Amino acid sequence: MKRISILIFSLISVLVFTSCNDYLEIYPENVQPTDEYWSSKEEVDATLNAGYYYLREAVETYLIPWGELRAGCVSSRGSNTLQRFEIKPTEKTLSKWSQMYKIVNAANLVLKNGEKALENDDTYTQEELNSHHCEAYWLRALAYFYIVRNWRDAPLVTEPFETDEMTFNLPKSGEKEIIAQIKNDLLKAIQMNAAKEKFNTTWETKGRATKWAIYALMTDVCLWNQDFDEAITYANAILESSSTAAPRFMSTPTHTSWFSMFNPGNSNESIYEVQWSYDKLSGGQPQTNSLTTSFDPSITGYKYQYSVAMLDEFRNEYRSLRERFGTGIFDYDQAVRTMYGAFITDGNADNYENATNAYVWKYYGGTSYNTKRLSVQDYDCNFIIYRVADIMLLKAEALIMRQLGKSEADNQAAIDIINQIRKRTNLDETEVDSHSSLQDLMQKGIMHERLMELSGEGKAWYDMLRMGRYTDPSGETNFKEMFVNNVVTYNKGANESWIRSVLSNENAWYLPINESEIRTNDLLEQNPYYL
Repeated sequence: MKRISILIFSLISVLVFTSCNDYLEIYPENVQPTDEYWSSKEEVDATLNAGYYYLREAVETYLIPWGELRAGCVSSRGSNTLQRFEIKPTEKTLSKWSQMYKIVNAANLVLKNGEKALENDDTYTQEELNSHHCEAYWLRALAYFYIVRNWRDAPLVTEPFETDEMTFNLPKSGEKEIIAQIKNDLLKAIQMNAAKEKFNTTWETKGRATKWAIYALMTDVCLWNQDFDEAITYANAILESSSTAAPRFMSTPTHTSWFSMFNPGNSNESIYEVQWSYDKLSGGQPQTNSLTTSFDPSITGYKYQYSVAMLDEFRNEYRSLRERFGTGIFDYDQAVRTMYGAFITDGNADNYENATNAYVWKYYGGTSYNTKRLSVQDYDCNFIIYRVADIMLLKAEALIMRQLGKSEADNQAAIDIINQIRKRTNLDETEVDSHSSLQDLMQKGIMHERLMELSGEGKAWYDMLRMGRYTDPSGETNFKEMFVNNVVTYNKGANESWIRSVLSNENAWYLPINESEIRTNDLLEQNPYYL
């Protein structure tokens, strides 16, 4: 594109999502599908599927590094400028937002042109179009939510790029405007009352935007925007639903039950996860990923493992379980997430006290606690973006924050949620109570539980950053200091004094705009930290 490369959306040679085997219709180069394309509901669905495909492409390259490396709980084994807080506008990948804008443009195409397919296809109903629009609103909202959490300010594009003759030379919109657009999109999807509670297959129900996925994203966005009452309302729309199709918290306190969320995946607790399947072909090729090999320490060149601080956290939990259940014959299934969410290595399981490494078992673990994914046929693990435990903890955070820890009733409700999750993993109740300080409620309660339960799921950095953005007018709780302390506790990719120096500047909490975007769009202004 002549102006902004962020908006390139080529349907040429892009595969439709998961189980479909066909390529999208190929059009002449430099021309996007316009009036002649929108002749059937299948073409609307195919364009939506391209948006999901771009999301799937983003997981390994963007979503995991963006969501994990700066927090440092999951660390890169190689040199990584993002983890060291040394990323520059010239960085070739992680400072680019183009993948998210591809998703935005797929959604924009559907929202603008779906009506044309309705007019041209007698079998396409208004109900089906409305359902497609709900998915498009969700995809656009999710992409912008990743953008706003990583760049804060960015161009807000709500019209599709359809030909190379179109130009989108736009300045940045502020965070407030982008968040307002995200919430507006999700509210439209909710008010249309057309989002599906479930699809015909399990993988579609968990891998396309359902009513529950819309509520989950809205909960997350409202909490980020400090709309605490709204966050609780949308969380409850999932957690208190009477629908048999609603996702449910899996409360059985065994590793076998808990780990089924990750292998084979698409569990009852799942709300939305990005799908792969070795058995479902795309263009004749199995749908696999590199998550297994990226996290498996037996694979040469594996990318990620837990930090030393996270090893200590998991070891402490595992030690408490051994003490609780006795030192005799131990049923490892009782360890739930504590050992086999993070696999503690260096000898047998009984030698955990001497272990020097812990690995993210979620992505390379097999269906039993002592086996792993063994072959390429198993390299198709899904990536969970939302599950019920996540929403429960978001609600707990909103309960505490809406009265800044001053409401004992809200505090106790939040603690009850935390303990529900800890009970599922056979741990004792949290040490905080309804009289605890706001700092302890957030740090020892919410933050600790989210880091442990959702480790490796692309949440840690956003959780730390969200809390760093809070303020306490009384001055009793310094959230910015809590944020920085969390980062330096877990992230050993750089010197502590360097990290503290960088994070003292709030502009450094966000990424630089890639220099290629600045060159092609003269209305963009660089994040001032990177000037």
